[in-house]
Amino acid sequence: MTDDDLMKVKVCFIGDAGVGKTSLIKRYVLDVFDDRYIATIGTKVTKKIVEVDDQGRQVRVMMLIWDIMGQKGFRELLREAYFFGAHGAIAVCDLTNKETLEELRYWIKALTDVAGDVPIVFAGNKADLQNEAVVKESDLKELADKYEAEAYMTSAKTGQNVESMFKALGAAMSAKMNSD
Repeated sequence: MTDDDLMKVKVCFIGDAGVGKTSLIKRYVLDVFDDRYIATIGTKVTKKIVEVDDQGRQVRVMMLIWDIMGQKGFRELLREAYFFGAHGAIAVCDLTNKETLEELRYWIKALTDVAGDVPIVFAGNKADLQNEAVVKESDLKELADKYEAEAYMTSAKTGQNVESMFKALGAAMSAKMNSD
């Protein structure tokens, strides 16, 4: 494959502060986990090339992964620039905090108001904390179904479903871009 075969896409992570957006990105790109919480200030962009299956055809996708601070109040400031040109998004909630699941509706509306109808994959993060979970897999799937999206129970700590989630989004973005 040549660089001409490389599909470049912008992926936005959406969700409230503290749900694990940065940790999921670090697990995927660097295969590391750090449980110290350091709030993201502004936005950070990370790059990773992934091979995905698009209807039986292998496609190389360069993901420019955009991470944004999730604090309320900053959302409106950054929204236009952050979501502009997005090809897809990963919507993250914290399985130990029900409100973060409800807030995803706000984030998705903000995304689609700017980027239009782009593929979304849902991540119920912190699956390693089963004893503290208040969001059920069925709750996450029910919300994802409303957006015709896939849902994954993920753990940035253990790596559970992190690779699968990114590959699913890569395949969905490739399929959409090849059908447009």
